[in-house]
Amino acid sequence: MIQLLFLVVFVEGAVALLLMIELGPLRKLTMNALDQVKTGKGPAMVKTLACTMAVIMASSITSILKIQNRATKIGTMTPMDQILLKTHLLEAALMGFSLFLALIIDRLHHQLRKLGGFRANMDSLKRQAKSFQEEYMQSKEQKVDKSSEDVKLLKNEISELKQKLQKLTLESQAKDKMARDAEATAKSSQKQAEDLLLEYDRLLEDNQNLQTQLAIYDQRF
Repeated sequence: MIQLLFLVVFVEGAVALLLMIELGPLRKLTMNALDQVKTGKGPAMVKTLACTMAVIMASSITSILKIQNRATKIGTMTPMDQILLKTHLLEAALMGFSLFLALIIDRLHHQLRKLGGFRANMDSLKRQAKSFQEEYMQSKEQKVDKSSEDVKLLKNEISELKQKLQKLTLESQAKDKMARDAEATAKSSQKQAEDLLLEYDRLLEDNQNLQTQLAIYDQRF
């Protein structure tokens, strides 16, 4: 029994050491083995074995207490009781240490699994961040290219608008000159018309005078 407990403690210590220290692929193999133990009927078997060891340890502690009480009543401890006391004490210590190592192994396995999940999440987040950064750089380059194209288009539109403005300015100046010429022509025509009206009035007055004189001459002759 003691040799078996020593073997169990040694195996558990080796497993705990492999979980704490990363030695190539050994930690991964150990994690896979523990995953297999915790699947299917493994947890029930482990719990049953732990309960059995706890009961045996409680029995050993009870035997230790009985031996101590008997030695207290007698006043001395026989060699057999001393051997039994040391045997039960060693068994209880080994089983307690074995249960403690089993608890440590379980917690280490759980924390390492959580750490592996965190690392996987971190890797995925890093990949996402890298992809977002690449997309941002691509969109930024596209925006720069688009903005440069827009600037070129705006420059072309501005040059075309300038040309149209110059053309419209020249046409406006030509139309203004034509309007001024037409206005001057209209003023000269208006002046000529006024002169003609004055001449017409004068001729009309002369005509009336001549008719009056002619009427007088007719009356005389």
